[in-house]
Amino acid sequence: MRSLGEAGRAAGGRRLFYVYLLTSVANPAKRYVGVTSDLRTRITTHNNGGSPHTAKHRPWKLVTYLAFTERAQAEAFETYLKSGSGHAFARRRLWPN
Repeated sequence: MRSLGEAGRAAGGRRLFYVYLLTSVANPAKRYVGVTSDLRTRITTHNNGGSPHTAKHRPWKLVTYLAFTERAQAEAFETYLKSGSGHAFARRRLWPN
């Protein structure tokens, strides 16, 4: 398994896009789903208060991430996870119990 620093490129040098799930360390009931092409930097931004949507509930910990080779696929999956059926799927399969 590659580290996050090495995971930015797929085989063949293609850029990867990540859908990631965060949980607030301070308030575990607070969760966040996002998409990025630079996961390590994006988590640092969240934890430094650089995102208005997550600044109040920091620090954040990474729960899981999924990598996609196409930006449109990653964005569509993020949108799905934020929908009603996507919330149900994530509760069953992606968020810890």
